[in-house]
Amino acid sequence: MAGLELLYASQAPGLRRPQDSLLCFVHWQLVTHQYRALGTGDQPGPNERKSELLPAGWNANKDLYTLRYESTDDRRKLLLKAIMVDSSMILNVLDCSSQQVADLTLTVADYIDPEHLDDFHRVYKNIEELQTRVVTGIISPLGAPKERTDPKKEPKPEKKVPPASTQDYDPLRIPPWQPLGGRQPSWPDPRDPFAVGGDDLDPFGGRRGGMIADPLRSGFRRPLIDPSSGLPNRLPPGAVPPGARFDPFGPGGGRPAGPDPDHLPPPGYDDMFM
Repeated sequence: MAGLELLYASQAPGLRRPQDSLLCFVHWQLVTHQYRALGTGDQPGPNERKSELLPAGWNANKDLYTLRYESTDDRRKLLLKAIMVDSSMILNVLDCSSQQVADLTLTVADYIDPEHLDDFHRVYKNIEELQTRVVTGIISPLGAPKERTDPKKEPKPEKKVPPASTQDYDPLRIPPWQPLGGRQPSWPDPRDPFAVGGDDLDPFGGRRGGMIADPLRSGFRRPLIDPSSGLPNRLPPGAVPPGARFDPFGPGGGRPAGPDPDHLPPPGYDDMFM
């Protein structure tokens, strides 16, 4: 009800009929929803200004009220006509730009006490119901204008902070290679000072760089040679009995991969009786 009491007090000397008090309430609702009065009549007059007060001569006709309004954002103009039919007031509001119309019928006796027209605190009845009917009947259907805001008080858009690394946003960047299966091989970090000599402590652990060369675990496949089957251009078949110990003196074809047993001398090689 803020502002209605001051408005009613300013118009009290001219409020002679119950319908005057009812229209005063409708005018206050329009002002609350960002509309301002321009004047009376269907056509604009000279030197009109927006005002929260009712214009002069607004209740000169007891059966017909004609008022013009304009929104605070200058986007809408309304033409309000209130017609008295018996004990009811028929409100007709026209949006001049969209030609949209809203209507509302109010029974004056339901909201105005004619015995207390000079007392603001006692003249209105069922105020909450009256306010709801005016808003939903003639204001909301036309769309209430937005309140103007000071451009200095408008929040400034936040500046976008660039990412810490543009690498994540480079569409041409090649992603780092990942091994099949998604798990890194268990190779020790060569930069780790505590990893020095770790391979020598576990010579058969499957890691590279051990101190013992095991021909069976070197990672190279060696062809199995059966001496009893003979060697082309060297030994005929059956020259070596099956199961006999035999140190081949030459490969059966290309040089086999991996270490050659003849590379190292046998134990006790300096024994003349060996």
